[in-house]
Amino acid sequence: MEPITIGFVLIGVMIVLIVLGMHIGLVLFSLGAIGIWLIRDNMELAFRMTAITAYSGIQDYLFATIPLFVLMGLLVSVSNVGKDTFDVAQELLKRVRGGLGMATVAANAVFAAVTGVSIASAAVFTKVAVPEMLRHGYTMRFATGTVAGSSILGMLIPPSLLMIIYGVLAEVSIGKMFLAGVIPGILIAIGFAGLIFVMAVFFPHQVMRDPSRSAAVADAGPAMSRGEMMGKSVPILALVALILGGLYTGYFTPTEAGAVGAFGALMIAIVRRRLDWPKLWRILTETGHVSVSILFLLIAAGLYSRMLSLAGLPNAIGDMVTTLGLGAYGFLLVYVVIILLLGMLLDSSSILLIMVPIAAPIATGFGFDLIHFGIITIIAVEAGLLTPPFGISVFTVKATLADKFVGIEEIFAGALPFVGVMLVALLMIAAVPWLATALVN
Repeated sequence: MEPITIGFVLIGVMIVLIVLGMHIGLVLFSLGAIGIWLIRDNMELAFRMTAITAYSGIQDYLFATIPLFVLMGLLVSVSNVGKDTFDVAQELLKRVRGGLGMATVAANAVFAAVTGVSIASAAVFTKVAVPEMLRHGYTMRFATGTVAGSSILGMLIPPSLLMIIYGVLAEVSIGKMFLAGVIPGILIAIGFAGLIFVMAVFFPHQVMRDPSRSAAVADAGPAMSRGEMMGKSVPILALVALILGGLYTGYFTPTEAGAVGAFGALMIAIVRRRLDWPKLWRILTETGHVSVSILFLLIAAGLYSRMLSLAGLPNAIGDMVTTLGLGAYGFLLVYVVIILLLGMLLDSSSILLIMVPIAAPIATGFGFDLIHFGIITIIAVEAGLLTPPFGISVFTVKATLADKFVGIEEIFAGALPFVGVMLVALLMIAAVPWLATALVN
């Protein structure tokens, strides 16, 4: 059997095994080794390459970025920073139509800049924002949909675990990926806020249970003083400025930024007296669990990528696309559609691990900047977090809400308009690469 045929057959086997529920890391690892064995007809070579990949795949200093940013995100979560950020945004926007929805988006955007995980944002703001919106007369569909929709900012606004994974797989600078995500993240956050305002003005029944009661009703409680607002907002804004400022000026490498951020988050947790020894041990343990699982996936993806290269699959697919006459943007359209379809079945990391080793060489052949291509990839992948039947952000909101009277389909319906905004932003960024590369070049 030809190497290219073996490669295509193993991709089909991989998809079947993943759909059947086998762990993505085990699938990539085992099929990578089997593929090398079949392509070279040499079992010893397959074992040797597996060992080399396992040893050298994550030994680089750069990979310390992963546990450091995971640790920072967990420390920030335990510090109650998410609630404080929402409280400040609520105070500033409560007199605007759809103001609490916009406050959720704003708080998610700031919270995303120090956590890097969409699921964490979804869980935190389901507890914080949904009860407040319901208390002010918003519909359950709008409240839960807004939380689920805006949670995707966690993987787009840097630091982002998806950007780290993409950077490793595509062999591009993680620091540049972080900077490239800033403008698209802000653009999508503004788009979300604009969507909420339009809905509140022109489709009030979609937003409020009783449209005669304005969504801009002020909170019945006492107004928050400027001093209190400063106290709640300064810690997280200082942390964001420290991380992104250090990266933008080149003073920090991504790994150093992760270390500084983790230390800053630790100081915030200690000063706020939100951390004791049992919590610290739980956070360290969870950091280890999350980091090891990601690093194992990256080792497996490295072996899988080597198998694809040996099979000549990226070149073959690139030649096929060229023969079909699709062109660069035709390829990009097909690629985005495939990612959106995979998003209905798989989680974000799995999609990157499967698609990037195949698509990145083809994108390079078509002349795409891999930083620009990476931002497009991550936006498309993140849209999958909101699409049925998988939609992990939606399921996170459902699980955190723990309300048997709220159906999963209601949350999906509430999140659907946010997917539309993301797709519009994706088209804009694809058409205008500057939006992704302005801070990098």
